[in-house]
Amino acid sequence: MALLGNLIARSLEVRKKFHLPVASPIVYQRHTLRQLLERGQYTAFGKHYGFNNILSREVDFVKAFRDRVPVYTYNEMYKQWWYRCREGEENVTWPGKVKYFALSSGTSESASKHIPVTQDMIRSIKKVGFKQLYSMTDFKVPASAFGKGILMLGGTTSLFERGEYYEGDMSGISAKNMPRWMSAMLYKPGQRISKRPKWEDRIRLIVRNAKKWDVGTICGVPAWVQIVLEQVIKYHNVKNIHEIWPNLTIYIHGGVSFEPYRESFKKLLGKPIKFIETYMASEGSFGFQARPGVPGIKLVLNAGIFFEFVPFTSENFDEDGNPKAGANTLTIDEVQENTDYAVMISTCSGAWRYVIGDVIRFTNPKEHEIIITGRTKQFLSLCGEHMSVDNMNKAIDTVSKKLKITIREFTVEGLKYDTLFAHRWYIGCDDPTVDPEEVRRLLDQTLCDINDDYAVERTSALKEIFVEILPSNVFYDYMNAKGKVGAMNKFPRVIKGQQLEDWLNFIGTQKVHIIHAPAGS
Repeated sequence: MALLGNLIARSLEVRKKFHLPVASPIVYQRHTLRQLLERGQYTAFGKHYGFNNILSREVDFVKAFRDRVPVYTYNEMYKQWWYRCREGEENVTWPGKVKYFALSSGTSESASKHIPVTQDMIRSIKKVGFKQLYSMTDFKVPASAFGKGILMLGGTTSLFERGEYYEGDMSGISAKNMPRWMSAMLYKPGQRISKRPKWEDRIRLIVRNAKKWDVGTICGVPAWVQIVLEQVIKYHNVKNIHEIWPNLTIYIHGGVSFEPYRESFKKLLGKPIKFIETYMASEGSFGFQARPGVPGIKLVLNAGIFFEFVPFTSENFDEDGNPKAGANTLTIDEVQENTDYAVMISTCSGAWRYVIGDVIRFTNPKEHEIIITGRTKQFLSLCGEHMSVDNMNKAIDTVSKKLKITIREFTVEGLKYDTLFAHRWYIGCDDPTVDPEEVRRLLDQTLCDINDDYAVERTSALKEIFVEILPSNVFYDYMNAKGKVGAMNKFPRVIKGQQLEDWLNFIGTQKVHIIHAPAGS
């Protein structure tokens, strides 16, 4: 294993000495779109929208593509096209038959989505993975780390055969297509454990076997990784995770903002490690943090994904976060810094002008680096306060630091209050000294400081702020009850509609102590 680590590190250093030619972002993206159109022109989708005619526009083929193909959401894409792929039809939105479907419920939908995963997409994901591996040399990761175990805390790797295709968690599809040497030598917890269908069983076995492994890298969603590390520490009666895994050097995270978890995460460590953010979804792998000390994910523009960016405004989206017909879109060379955009993709899995639901902001357009600020369906603007998930994360982070408490989960609902409006925060915190009134005051103050619209509405229509402190396990028990425990499942930061009704019914049936901060306290 040490020899493998040194070999990988040496090869990365050698590659870094070669200065490969680099094109501009829009050149990469134009080339990517042309390749996608060429591959897709003989599919049912390509024939329907005349991809061959679009390709004949040598200069304006990008504009012709945007003009001719409408914006798609998942429901529209599935009901019109992807259901045919599941029925075994070939050449629907991408050449050939689709062998895999990734099951994804995201954070705003109750029913599972079926996202097609083609062999071309699997190759794309591997390409992005190797690009991220190359970038590790810039993070001054010791050579020894590359030969250590990689603990991947995803969903079950068991796939379910459904006639002519397999479906399951994206973790399972990736594991099935992992290089054999990596699966045999580096991948933890290994196929035997990772194929267990129940999250609780997988975690129990990971905890018990933790001492047998020499883990150097952990990958996963922060909330569940934190739970696993805490259980390992408790079970083996140690002070921190480095007493079990002394070579733990890297934590690769994604899916949600890491900021609300950062302080509590550090308490589990015995020494500093590298925190590296990545951007991966069931639809593909989009990018990774490429520069140490720089808060931004670098989009990969030459891996079979063509990006468009939709300004996240009322002109382009309705009040429920759905894109409007004819929504204005921008390409990579047209975006601006510090503006919120919804992400739209066309991919080598047969997604075309597909809005995935993420809202991002460019921190450095020249370097095509972004931060994820929220979801199109997870924002609060009852009366014009325009409160994003990014705002909420910053407010929670401020409360955690100033009050020196650990907030493990939270969600917010918007509600009518008398003739005006209010927000109600549900916060998972197990600190016995927590003062809900102080939490409420700091949340409100921070949001006023960072969001001018919120500050204005707090003097008028947004009349009250409520805070309820719950034991953090209530959030996890709710996810468990909904069949969304572990892996890539995230608790929604804004809760509304049927999801809100289910949440209120659930906490109403739980015998838990809820601490309230009343209005105007």
